[in-house]
Formats: sequence, C-alpha cells, structure tokens
Amino acid sequence: MEPLPLLSPYETGLFKFSHRIVLAPLTRGRSYGNLPQSHAILYYSQRATKGGLLIAEATGVSSDAQGMSLVPHTPAIWTKEQIEAWRPVVDAVHTKGGIFFCQIWHGGRASNMVEESISSTDRPVEKNEDDNMDYPIPRRLTVEEIPDAINRFRIASRNAMEAGFDGVEIHGAHGFLLEQFMKDGVNDRTDKYGGSLQNRCRFALEVVEAVTAEIGSDRVGIRLSPYANYLCCHDSDPDALGVYMAQELNKYNILYCSAVEPEMVSVDGKMQIPHRLHEMRKAFNGMFMVGGGYDREEGNKVVADGYADMVVYGRLFLANPDLPRRFHLNAPLNKYDRSTFYTDDPVVGYTDYPFLEDCESETVISSL
Repeated sequence: MEPLPLLSPYETGLFKFSHRIVLAPLTRGRSYGNLPQSHAILYYSQRATKGGLLIAEATGVSSDAQGMSLVPHTPAIWTKEQIEAWRPVVDAVHTKGGIFFCQIWHGGRASNMVEESISSTDRPVEKNEDDNMDYPIPRRLTVEEIPDAINRFRIASRNAMEAGFDGVEIHGAHGFLLEQFMKDGVNDRTDKYGGSLQNRCRFALEVVEAVTAEIGSDRVGIRLSPYANYLCCHDSDPDALGVYMAQELNKYNILYCSAVEPEMVSVDGKMQIPHRLHEMRKAFNGMFMVGGGYDREEGNKVVADGYADMVVYGRLFLANPDLPRRFHLNAPLNKYDRSTFYTDDPVVGYTDYPFLEDCESETVISSL
C-alpha cells in the first residue's frame, strides 16, 4: 500500500522529519505569570512523535511584547526564570523524539496591558465587534529605536537555544509587530521603514538577519500571513507582499517559511481553501509549510502535488493529540471545543482531549 503523502519522511538541513504533519503555534493562555507551567509538559509531550515537528505557542521576546488582555497568560523567554521554565517542556518533547521550535513574538500595538505599546505607527487597533477590545494609542518607534527592537528577537532566539529548543520561528503574521511594519494598511511611515514594499519589509528582514546570525540559518523559520486581516492589519497587495518576502528570505537561507492561506471561501455550499500560495511556494527555496483549514484529504493532496512540503495543523491537532496516528488509520477525529481555546484552565480543553485508544475503550464499555 502506498504511504500517505502526509506520513512520508522529509529531510532538510539538520533535520529528518518522519512525517509532514506540524503542530501549529497555538496561543493557549495557560502560562501564568508568563511562565510555562507543568501542564505544558503534558500538553506538548502528548502531541510529540519521533521526528515530528512541533511549534510552541507565541512566546514574548520582552516585557512589552505581550500583555494582551484577551489572552494574558502567554509564555515568554526574555528572563533566566523563563528559560528554566521552558527546559522541562522541551525535554519532554525530546524524550519522545520530537523536534521543537519556539515561536518568538512581539504583539506591538496589540499589547493593551503594558504601560506603553510600540508599533510602526501611532494609530491604535480599531475597536471591532469580534472582541470588543479597547486598544491604546501606540508609540511609533523611531528609526534610532528599531535596532533595540531587533535585538530583543536576537536575544530571545539565543535564550530559546539555551532552553534546549531545536530552533525558532519568527512570528511575522496575524497583525503583530512585524506585520504592523510590513502591511500598508497599518504602516504610515515616511522614513526608510515605510512607504515602498521594500521599506515596509525592512524591519522584518532585519530581524531575520539578526536571528540567523545569532543561532544559524538552519535553525530559523518564519510565519507569514499576507492575506490575513487580524487586528485590522491588512495590505493592499498581499500577493506582492508574500512573493517579495519569500524571495528576500532566500538571501538568509532559513530553514522554512510557513504561510497562512486566505480565509476559506464557500463554493457550491462547501467551504474550500483558496490555495493562493503558489507564487510564494515558487519564490521560496527552502522548506515551505502551509496552514489554514486543512484536513487529512487536503493535506495529502497539497504534499502530493508539491504545493507544500509540510502542513501545519492547529485546531485538529489541539483536539487530537495523536493526529498523525489518526490520519494513518483514517480514524474519526475528536471535535474541538472553541469555548476552551483561550481559557486558563490547566486541564479542560488543554490536556483532556482523548487519544484514539481511549475513545475505543469508551466505545467498548458503552456497548456492554
């Protein structure tokens, strides 16, 4: 029997991946005091497989990087205490043979609990009906301050390696600081970090340059979402933005680029993935990962067609800690509970999703 494309091995650089199913960096809001807790050891180890790639949740690079009241308990990696808190989590993943990357992140103007948020602009996130949040007016970073902001990512990458991670993923997506520079719907600067596409991408690429210089390009990935409009962060030409970033990233020879698909669209009453990432895929020379609404069938198809090397799964992996096994067996999947995504309960909606054998045991018992 032909192996599933998603379950075929993939080797690049330092890493030999046993399959193409990647755990997405999912904000879970259970790191009290910005410290990974003991329950994170169980959460990540549940989802670890030998040779499987896991991306840790968005992890703050500095004291002003987080502070989002919507999800206040996010982890960080700028202090020694935070580094030490991550160690047992990383060790647990490595014990199961997993490959673990830390997503390093700065919220920028989305940080509404800090004394002063920073951004490319002094315009706040607009209040919207989805979260009904009030965001403060951010302070526009001066050109002279930008090297310090870049340095926070560099130090965070070094700290991640000290904690034992195999590499880092730079968070350049979903309306946070790097994207606040990249997208013309937010960036209204007139200096060398604003205006043209090249100028708007300068900050993100300088972060990439600093991080690769610190820990090595073969341990660095980046996540991009040119088509998204999270936190009112949009671009007038997302196709050009995505392709330009993919091309420029080649100069740094990073391990991977993880790109988020546009929102799913309804076609003949069925929700479908737009598959707008072809040009980014062609432009980028490294390992290309895609995410956004993928299931087993779609994931197998894009790997088989060469559209992607790896597929990133969020909600399905959250609800099915043994997702690779379930895909292998084509077994039924647990349904995720959206209401528990961002709660701070250390068990419910976090480590209590059953494994396949647990579901089968319950079925047998219920039939007696």
